[in-house]
Amino acid sequence: MNELNRAEAKARILKEVEEKLHRSFGITFDDATPMQLYKAVALTVRDEVMERWTHGREERAEQKLKRLYYLSVEFLPGKMLVNHLLNLVEFDLYQEALSEVGVNLMELEAEEPEPGLGNGGLGRLASCFMESLATLQLPAMGCSIRYEYGLFRQQIVDGQQVEAPDNWLEDGFIWEVPDYDDEMEIHFGGHIIEDWSEGYLKVRHEDYNTVLALPYDVPVSGYDSDIALSMRLWSARSPRRINMEQFSRGDYIKASEEKELAEAISKVLYPDDNHLEGKELRLKQHYFFTSATIQYAVKDFKRRFPELPITRLADKIAIHINDTHPALAILELMRVLLDQEGLPWETAIAVCSKVFAYTNHTIMNEALETWSEDLFKVLLPRLYSIVQAINQDFCESLWKHYPGQFDRIAKMAIVSYGQIHMANLAVAMSHAVNGVSKLHTRILKQDLFADFYRIYPGRFHAITNGISYRRWSLKANPGLAHLITEAIGPGWLRDAAELEKLRPMAEDGAFLEKAAAIKKENKVRLAHYVEKTQGIVLNPDSIYDVQAKRLHEYKRQLLNALHILYLYQQIKANPEADFTPRTFLFAAKAAPGYYRAKLIISFICQVAELVHNDPDVKGRLKVVFLPNYNVSLAEVLIPAAEVSEQISTAGKEASGTSNMKFMLNGAITLGTLDGANVEMLDAVGEENIIIFGMTPEEVQQAYRFNSYRQGELYEENLALRRVLDMMVDGSLTPANPHRFSELYQALLFSDNGGMADPYFVLKDFDAYAAAQKKVEALYGRPKVWQKKSVLNIAASGVFSSDKTIREYNRKVWHLSPVESEE
Repeated sequence: MNELNRAEAKARILKEVEEKLHRSFGITFDDATPMQLYKAVALTVRDEVMERWTHGREERAEQKLKRLYYLSVEFLPGKMLVNHLLNLVEFDLYQEALSEVGVNLMELEAEEPEPGLGNGGLGRLASCFMESLATLQLPAMGCSIRYEYGLFRQQIVDGQQVEAPDNWLEDGFIWEVPDYDDEMEIHFGGHIIEDWSEGYLKVRHEDYNTVLALPYDVPVSGYDSDIALSMRLWSARSPRRINMEQFSRGDYIKASEEKELAEAISKVLYPDDNHLEGKELRLKQHYFFTSATIQYAVKDFKRRFPELPITRLADKIAIHINDTHPALAILELMRVLLDQEGLPWETAIAVCSKVFAYTNHTIMNEALETWSEDLFKVLLPRLYSIVQAINQDFCESLWKHYPGQFDRIAKMAIVSYGQIHMANLAVAMSHAVNGVSKLHTRILKQDLFADFYRIYPGRFHAITNGISYRRWSLKANPGLAHLITEAIGPGWLRDAAELEKLRPMAEDGAFLEKAAAIKKENKVRLAHYVEKTQGIVLNPDSIYDVQAKRLHEYKRQLLNALHILYLYQQIKANPEADFTPRTFLFAAKAAPGYYRAKLIISFICQVAELVHNDPDVKGRLKVVFLPNYNVSLAEVLIPAAEVSEQISTAGKEASGTSNMKFMLNGAITLGTLDGANVEMLDAVGEENIIIFGMTPEEVQQAYRFNSYRQGELYEENLALRRVLDMMVDGSLTPANPHRFSELYQALLFSDNGGMADPYFVLKDFDAYAAAQKKVEALYGRPKVWQKKSVLNIAASGVFSSDKTIREYNRKVWHLSPVESEE
């Protein structure tokens, strides 16, 4: 764009923003509040995104393309204004235009609410996939729930996690568009009546309660793409807004009770399910959005392809289940095909199995969702009869493969021992099943789903997760993105594989200096953020060591915290010794009902308090817990990180994606042979990553043979014993010496009657401490460290979500891209 055209474009932008201020708020630039300015700019950008959104829908319909429905209980898109501008390749233009009238675009972004639609990696992955699908112009719709409140807004009060409501919709959400024409009815409870009077089964569902599902569509843009896709979020409404008879009698609460109960379905992400009411609400949530999506998908198929019979459904739609939460969609499609479309049982089964694919994200038993039969048949009586029939057919087929092996068949059954097993349903009824890293898929084949794999080996695929690398460079780390483009050209923004061209720059002293300066700027930016929000002063010349992810015992934030106590004891014992200053940063939310995880957060905060108050370690050691971890915080934290803590118990993490974001931003990974760390090792080379600890095989062997002796480690390892004793001897918590005795007990003696230290924190402690010594030694050689950092960036292109989506499409979905007119 030449200077004249650029000037005209900037004038057009300012004129449109000014018109939005006039028409929406009746004000000018001079009188507008920051929120009004944000909304005016966002509405202007939205107009451009909507043009691509409309174009994509029209072209998909005209070209009669197959469409993917990506079902996920979480999406975590982050703030959208700047991301849309980057994808439109207009960020610089808007930034320059607005600066001419004294408006800072990045300050405006602070006014934008962050959608509370997810918690961690699962939701962020789903959003990365949608951006890549849009970039590659593959027709798709992401489907979930329009949660009125997100998981929660995390606060740390007296060293403990406190959950506050995350009312992200309080001031409205400018990017969403309700679609009243696609409102769907969802039925709960009641009973079914089977009628065989005409020689075949007809089923009626009667006396049910109805909830309406209203879709809100949010456009998802792709990088320099001609189209935008839809993220469809379903909001629950009661068909009866209020009972006027009760209201007229003065029974005001009862009059609106039905409305409140219905709309509770889309109130909160992950309601606590430690009680029956919570379990019922979760089941309602999962059926609510999967039923609405399936009904819409069938409706759209019949509208777009009236010439095709419903038996050709798989030719024009693919439905992907992101983890087990949306697996009810399988049963719902069976219901629609049987009861509404009148297909025979065998035909409906065949159609379903061609339509569905399933991604498994965990081998942890507590995350492999199951439902009580008693609850299921009361809440979803028709689906219960369908799942019983599927289970009977499936178990009969298993008998042919495993005759007489009752225990094996019961383990594989969809319904067994009073439980409905959603992972087994998803594997049995999908034409493709995948793990999210090579290691994870191997574990699925050899362990978790080994019996399924023996029967259906061609059904299983390994497809490694990826990240929307443009967001985590262009938006999160613009200085680094500019340096990369300056060195290798802009081609990497379309093809992440071109990052490999950076490898020679690892030998270029001038490039290394520039990269180091950018890292320092990012560290200073984070320091300013921490001082502003927490009142804590960081030293940008210290090592920034970051562990940012969901708080779970297998992710081993506890190992990190225990090692910090070890460093603290070293400094106390040798206050005159040389010590490279270290800053340890944690960011994590614990599920409200996960007491142990919340206790670990308290432990980290107590360690931070101990370190902060001791003058002997001042300037050498700093520990900070950053509350309310979300995408916006990650965009500040990840570019500043120098050490990326990926220390989960080997074999427990399916993939991880934070490891990829840190790698792209030049952090050195300190990790176990777990998840995608294994592939990172292959990509970057063992000399540029720091791997420690047990292997997955060693972990499995310790479980199998019960060979782990925690007590011996305590007796034999003096340094470890001193660290553990601090948990209970009052030196960490003088006012309450027993505050962390539960953690101490779980590590050394018993974990609620089970195995002590089931995630091998103590077993890996020495190896982790040695790995941290290696970190310190490498950091003391700045040029060597910076070279390794650049080589990590160069190797990170293999973890692009564009690459992941291409692989899904080749192996599973078989979509054709929307062809744009020349």
